[in-house]
Formats: sequence, C-alpha cells, structure tokens
Amino acid sequence: MSTRRKFIINTFIGSTTIAASCKAAASAKVTANKPVVLSTWDFGFPANAEAWKILDKGGRALDAVEAGVRVPEGDPKVQTVGYGGFPDRDGHVTLDACIMDDKYNCGSVMFLEHIKHPISVARMVMEKTPHIVLAGEGALQFALSNGFQKENLLIPESERAWKEWLKTSRYEPQMNIENKSFKNDTLPGSKNNHDTIGMIALDKDGNLSGACTTSGLAFKMHGRVGDSPIIGAGLYVDNEIGAATSTGVGEEVIRIAGSFLVVELMRQGMSPEKACYEAVQRIIKRSPGKAKQIQVGFLALNKNGEYGAYALQKGFSYALTDQNNNKMTDSKSVY
Repeated sequence: MSTRRKFIINTFIGSTTIAASCKAAASAKVTANKPVVLSTWDFGFPANAEAWKILDKGGRALDAVEAGVRVPEGDPKVQTVGYGGFPDRDGHVTLDACIMDDKYNCGSVMFLEHIKHPISVARMVMEKTPHIVLAGEGALQFALSNGFQKENLLIPESERAWKEWLKTSRYEPQMNIENKSFKNDTLPGSKNNHDTIGMIALDKDGNLSGACTTSGLAFKMHGRVGDSPIIGAGLYVDNEIGAATSTGVGEEVIRIAGSFLVVELMRQGMSPEKACYEAVQRIIKRSPGKAKQIQVGFLALNKNGEYGAYALQKGFSYALTDQNNNKMTDSKSVY
C-alpha cells in the first residue's frame, strides 16, 4: 500500500512539473520580438529608418511600411523604384505597388504613370474604394482626383540609360544589378541598385502589415506588370501567422504565388527562413535550368517577430531594424 501511495504521489509531482514546464515554454514562445521592420536590399536601410520613427513611438505597422517605402520611391538615385526609375522600352516610367494590413485589407496600383508615390495611391485604393486593384489610366485618374500631383518621373540619367540601351535593345534581366548590362558604372545608382523594395513590419500591438513598390524590370515591354502589385505574389500578410515579400524576376514569383506560399508554409510550422527556402526550391523544381540564370529572393516575418530570407543566387540582402538591431544582412542562397 505504501509503495502504491508513493507511486501516485510521485506521478502527481511529475505531472505537475511537466505541466509547469510546458506552461513556461508556452509563455516564452508567446513573447514576441516587437516592434520589428524588415525590407529588401540596401535601400531598405534608410527606408527602415523612416518606418522605425513610427514603430518606435508605438505607431501602426501599416503607417510605418507606407512611410518607409516612400523613401526610395522619392529618391532619384534609386533607379528601380518610383521617381527616377528606369523606363520601359518605349520610354515610359510605369510604377506598381501594393499594401496590406492586419485585417486582410489591401490595395494595389499597376501600370501607373506620373505619380511619384504609388504606395500612397495603393493605400487610398484600399481605404476609399470597394476595389483592390486600379490600373493604368484609371489609376492615374483616381490619384489625380484625390490630390496627387502629376509629375515627370523620367530623370535625365534614366533617360540617358534608356537611349544607350536602345542601341542594342537587348532584353536580358540581370541578377541583383538591374542595369549591369549597360556596363556603365558612371550612372547614378548603377552599383547595388536592385529592383523592388518590399517591407514587412510587426508593431508593438503585435499587428503585421506590408508594402511593396517598384518601377519594374528596366526596359520591360510597355504594359508589363510583375509580382510587386499582386497580393499573394509580391506581398502577403496574414495577421495570425506572418508576412512575406519577394524580389527578383516577378514572373517566376507569380507562377508559384510566392509570398502567399511562404506564409502558408509558416502556418504549417516552418520558420521564416525555412519557408523562404522551400519557396525558392519550388521555383527550382519547376524550372531548374532557368533558376540558375535568374534571381528571386523571399523575406518573411512571423507573428513572434522571427524573420528569415532565402534566395536563388548570392547577392540578396535585407535590412533589419528592431530594439536591438539596425543592420544589413546577406541572405542565404541555393547557388
């Protein structure tokens, strides 16, 4: 009887200890790294600085990502986003952008000309219309009717690069450096000048938002739209799970609904880095030969503030800002 009593008591104590340990582990898991903001490429560093001004004061992730990506949109030295972006092969600067908040609200503009900050137009589409996407002339009309100013976005340096390209009209999307094919390092922004800026953020209240904006591939066909303004491709946010964004050759991201895929893989329990890796592998599996010739990168952030990235090729970097860090990080890559 004494042995049986001891067994019951020891079993109870052991169960209580395990339960307490599990509770402690669960509490540790819930403790999130917040606020935190991530963005693609080296021009994400000043973009993060602007976003952090809002996050550090307890502001919304939505406001932070809009303010952040407006920085490269307005910088003529960044020739793959917004003002100063490289034109299409017909000489038109056409811009794409999308934004998504923590409640599945989203807005997008595609093939928009003459407006310096397409991300703010995208947010207005989200907040002032029953639609998600406006494109081309309709997007421009909407922007102008809501107080945006029509501007010439083709700066002399980008126009000069376009005219140089016209001498051969060779269309070869380059990895990491969009205008590498010019072999002209005197052009402003010709080094480390990448394509899309995607930004994802988690605020102090634990809410996620994201933004993505670009002028697209240099000298693309007139009317071409990539992954950047497509919800689920260039950007996706699920406030229960996490957020993801992409960069690189948008056509390959669209084929696999890349950012949505990354979030769904995180839903299955994968870490952000592992989810990005699996998305990259999906591209390789679909087209292994082509995957070795192009660049695609994914960047992800989960609800706990954990983050990660993965790319096809070396060279993809991202900016991180949180309470303890403000740095650029080189992404891991397959090749």
